[in-house]
Amino acid sequence: MDMDRAELADFLRRRRGRLRPEEVGLPAGSRRRTPGLRREEVSQLAGMSADYYMRLEQARSPQPSAQILASLARALRLTDDERDHLYLLAGHRPPAGRMAGDHVRPGLLYLLDELKETPAHITNDLGDLLAHNTMAEALLGCICSVREQDRNFVWRWFTDPAIRRIYSPDERREHSRAYAADLRASITRRGGDAASTRLVADLQAASPEFAALWELHEVAVRRNSRIRVDHPTVGPVELECETLLSPAEDQMLVIFTPPPGTPALDKLSLLRGLNHDEFAAADPARR
Repeated sequence: MDMDRAELADFLRRRRGRLRPEEVGLPAGSRRRTPGLRREEVSQLAGMSADYYMRLEQARSPQPSAQILASLARALRLTDDERDHLYLLAGHRPPAGRMAGDHVRPGLLYLLDELKETPAHITNDLGDLLAHNTMAEALLGCICSVREQDRNFVWRWFTDPAIRRIYSPDERREHSRAYAADLRASITRRGGDAASTRLVADLQAASPEFAALWELHEVAVRRNSRIRVDHPTVGPVELECETLLSPAEDQMLVIFTPPPGTPALDKLSLLRGLNHDEFAAADPARR
């Protein structure tokens, strides 16, 4: 990402001018000719040299580090949106937002329920199923009825051969690498928390294939992909997966749509006609 020095300088000057000394624990004094903080005060609050901060405001500094930007965001009392703007102007990716965890917002659940004609579900970034609509249940089976560990699609892919049988050997290898690489990205983003560390340890113990792929240290976030399901009632179904990420990228709404010119549209119509009691347990091969 490129640094926009002019915009960064303007943003810093304006945010400095917006703050009053008493808001940051400094004496107001009686000799201030302009509102806001002095440059020296901002540099002191941020723990950097006054000369370096002056060059930032004059659009003639080298690119600041992420550590410097974090200190400036605290010193200038920036909101999360302003902090992200600061990072982008300086040519850095903003830090990850607040993690959503396993709690799904009511508005997202409402949107999920309104997708009555299209299968959709919500997972976290580790592959745990958090919620699904009626069409997803008809397509993928009522996964919420199985034990908690089996709600994780990465675990199911590497430990349940039934999910993989509809794929060719080449496709299986491709999907396995994609799962491992995506999980690697999620774990790094989470900072190696307890849930992700436990999942990786369990997978390494249960699947030699996963253990070998994990050693490759491949990283790639899966945003759009395809699912293939061998449904016991309507037969094989292949669908596109459109993924919408939460701001922190730890929850995703996955919407399954039929590729143009394929029989998938007709098969989804057949699924809509099934009674709830007829939903058969067909497993997903991709989330």
